[in-house]
Amino acid sequence: MTNTATSAPPPFGRALCAMVTPFTEAGTLDLDGAQLLAERLVSEGCDGLVLSGTTGESPTTTDAEKSALIAAVREAVGDRASLVSGVGTFDTRHTVELALQAEKAGADGVLVVSPYYSKPPQDALEAHFREVADASGLPLALYDIPGRTGTRIEPETMIRLAEHPRIVAVKDCSYDFLGTQKVLDRTDLAYYAGCDEHILALYAVGGTGYVSTVANVVPGQLRAILDAFEAGDTPVSARLQQRATPLIELMMSAGLPGTVTVKALLNELGLPAGPVRSPLRPAGREAVGGLLAAYEEFVAG
Repeated sequence: MTNTATSAPPPFGRALCAMVTPFTEAGTLDLDGAQLLAERLVSEGCDGLVLSGTTGESPTTTDAEKSALIAAVREAVGDRASLVSGVGTFDTRHTVELALQAEKAGADGVLVVSPYYSKPPQDALEAHFREVADASGLPLALYDIPGRTGTRIEPETMIRLAEHPRIVAVKDCSYDFLGTQKVLDRTDLAYYAGCDEHILALYAVGGTGYVSTVANVVPGQLRAILDAFEAGDTPVSARLQQRATPLIELMMSAGLPGTVTVKALLNELGLPAGPVRSPLRPAGREAVGGLLAAYEEFVAG
């Protein structure tokens, strides 16, 4: 099969934000804040939002909170952006339940991570994804992040899964660029960069776009990377990607989880975020100062 992802319409848009889940200071779900944040992200360049991913603290939100979040964000953004809900767990039965719940709540698709901790072999992994894809009418994006789950979705497994009519996309955090290109060459799967430093690189070889944590704070600036490339200005696109490097590094590779760094910055900027839930802990003042300085330098151009 020849890849046609570059010409086919992207299933969930091109510029997707892995949105944090705002909480009140008391630690409860802040639906008003979620609506405000979603509205800002869409108005500044995101054409898709991923809710209840790891960045959205899915391990510590309840099933009811996940549904309420979808409904509230849908009310805020209408049909101006696709909504993809993270439903992946280490339990196939629970994952199926969450997929059906997301469909009922109004999601446009689901994001399903490899079952973590149990480390299933590839045949069991494939069966897990197929069962979830069979359960609802929603299109499904596979989430390949072996550094978190302990299990890689191997390229050959991806190629077989691409035959399923509702498995349409991949959020790629595999750090295996060769393997990614093998799947791109042999399937029609829409590939989204899940690592912000790979936005341009993956897009240039036929990727569809990105699912970005950093986009919570700089949605327009990251969208500009894709826009410049689409306009044929590769040097500008490359420069924009390079300029984002210090902020990406501090937010994603400096020892703190992306959820923590995003919420620290959003809180400093007076935008909806609130605290993180345990076992996560807030960033210290020194880290916050460094993040804010990198953010201000980046947005200043």
